[in-house]
Amino acid sequence: MRSEKRDAVSQTKIHGQTHLDKLIDNTLVMAYRGLIKVRRTPEQLFDVTLQPVIFVLMFSYIFGGAISGNVRNYLPICIPGILVQTLMTAATVTGSQLREDMDKGVFNRFRSLPIARISPLAGALIADIIRYVIATVLTFSTGLMIGFRPYGGISGMVSAGLLVIFAAWSISWVFAFFGVIASSAASFTGLSMLILMPLTFLSNAFAPTSTFPKVLQWIANNNPVSHLVSAVRQLTNHGVIGMDFWMSLLGSMAFIVVFAPLTLKAYMKKT
Repeated sequence: MRSEKRDAVSQTKIHGQTHLDKLIDNTLVMAYRGLIKVRRTPEQLFDVTLQPVIFVLMFSYIFGGAISGNVRNYLPICIPGILVQTLMTAATVTGSQLREDMDKGVFNRFRSLPIARISPLAGALIADIIRYVIATVLTFSTGLMIGFRPYGGISGMVSAGLLVIFAAWSISWVFAFFGVIASSAASFTGLSMLILMPLTFLSNAFAPTSTFPKVLQWIANNNPVSHLVSAVRQLTNHGVIGMDFWMSLLGSMAFIVVFAPLTLKAYMKKT
């Protein structure tokens, strides 16, 4: 009797490991599918390749003199802001692509395959990390070429990049949720811009909040994007981990804790 119980327990463990292995394999395949899509339609990378370069050059040379007196003095303010804005924008792509796949019936085909149901969602989220890395490297590289000197050193830049990548990945859960529940890709685009634009521009990303009217100043100072930008500035310019770093890290974890279950629940209902 005991041996039969032992056999049943061991079979359950093996079965669980098999399901876990299958989930991992299917997720990696779906992540690779996302990268293949980018290779066939490289314009999908424009937001993380062209946008960082254009925004760094445009914002630096247009606003540098007006805000900081010259471009070189503005770069320590501008580069962290553009990095955060670029990755927040890139985070919306997860929801957009999910919605497009649903509209085109791609997930109906996935349902007929012997794969883990959650793997298309997990694969898309993993594939987008590559996009965030590309945007981070290009933003810092463009800044360095025009005179940005991060006194926090390489370690400060790497730490700042990892923080923003993690924050963008956590925000991608939010946009994935809205992508799943949206009625169409067009409605998702409008909704994501309605969320994204106030968050990025009503912050300290491009100008000191001290110049804002009092009401907007209070909103900007309490904007989570402002805390993230401040954390990146502290890391890149001084190599310091301050309170803004921990607030951004905890805020990112909170987004995952809240929106990951909501996204999974909505996704399982839709698929």
